[in-house]
Amino acid sequence: MIHRLYRGLTTLGGPLISLYLDRRRRRGKEDAQRFPERLGRAGRPRPAGPLVWIHAASVGESLSMLPLVERLCARRLSVLLTTGTVTSARMMAERLPEGAMHQYVPVDRMAYVRGFLDHWRPDLALWAESEFWPNLLAESRRRGIPQVLVQGRVSARSFAGWKRVPGFIRKLLSGFDLCLAQTEEDARRLRVLGGRDVRCLGNLKYAAPPLPADRDELARLERAVSGRTIWLAASTHPGEEGIVAEAHIAQAERFPGLLTIIVPRHPNRGPDIARELLALGLSAALRSTGELPHAGSHVYVADTMGELGLFYRLADIVFMGKSLTVGGGQNPFEPARIGAAVLFGPAMDNFPDMAPRMIGAGAALMVADGAALAATLGRLLADEALAARMKRAALAWSAAEAGVLDAVEAALSPTLDRLGEAHARP
Repeated sequence: MIHRLYRGLTTLGGPLISLYLDRRRRRGKEDAQRFPERLGRAGRPRPAGPLVWIHAASVGESLSMLPLVERLCARRLSVLLTTGTVTSARMMAERLPEGAMHQYVPVDRMAYVRGFLDHWRPDLALWAESEFWPNLLAESRRRGIPQVLVQGRVSARSFAGWKRVPGFIRKLLSGFDLCLAQTEEDARRLRVLGGRDVRCLGNLKYAAPPLPADRDELARLERAVSGRTIWLAASTHPGEEGIVAEAHIAQAERFPGLLTIIVPRHPNRGPDIARELLALGLSAALRSTGELPHAGSHVYVADTMGELGLFYRLADIVFMGKSLTVGGGQNPFEPARIGAAVLFGPAMDNFPDMAPRMIGAGAALMVADGAALAATLGRLLADEALAARMKRAALAWSAAEAGVLDAVEAALSPTLDRLGEAHARP
């Protein structure tokens, strides 16, 4: 009943959907040049042979899929990765291996969905995490396209919401032949909601390779900050930059020449952050203007995209944002993979399994608030042996967890092997 209502509303609501998309395009949230892709009109031809389609909502989900994309390409399968955001499209243009391509996911209106599926004719669909588009799922199932949920995640809030519409979520999940959950709790929730063949093999974020960094640019930055004590606040959200600044102020006298690097989650906030820092009496250099940190810079605001790998290599101590003033947390595996001592706040809801495991392995510390962040930062800066132990623990833990990719590939192998023997869908 709900699904029929949803389909009817998305069909009759075409004019309203168009207005909404036009507004997003004017605000820069849609790619003007590739906008037809959002209407189900492909921006490139379909390659010959079997095609695996992976849908990942945005940056985090698409990055976690990259190791799996590489494995699929190694099997000589063509891979189509869809996302819904401009930022993720730009990142995938730089990161996707040969044999894989990116397109924007069509808006979930039946006319757009059918245009997308008519063109691409995927032989297998892999859905990442928890973004379920009812029309796209249902039409894929109607066409007999095998579908697998990878990195399945159901938050406590989503679980409570889906339980209010049990028939609707059961119908959505029935389209998946296999559900691979991130954690045992995710697996339990998926089973309760009606998922079939639910397994927990681990989190593919553990299989992600270290974020890349330009060697020449890293050397240039190292020369600019030579001799200074450095720490990094990564993927920060509004309110957290002020907390980070207070931590810097609390430790600056104890550690002369201390440099704090802030990489905001949304780079367009860089100038606002610089003004906030200035009001606190701190001098900030903005990377987006081409500045390098200089002797008078207290804070370096790296308001650019795709350079976190650079700054994770520059700083030994990394605080992960979205964990103090905003809930959810950002991925702490990325700095651990490069060997940083990791700190984060208590609001790590997006990583309910990863965060406690990192703490248990000695690879991370949780700070309760801004005061705890300042105190813990001071302790790590003063105790080089403690920081070194955390760095070694982070490298060892992240390396030990990387085997999840083999388990996921093994679970998909029966289906993938059949694709390798078959021609593309007619």
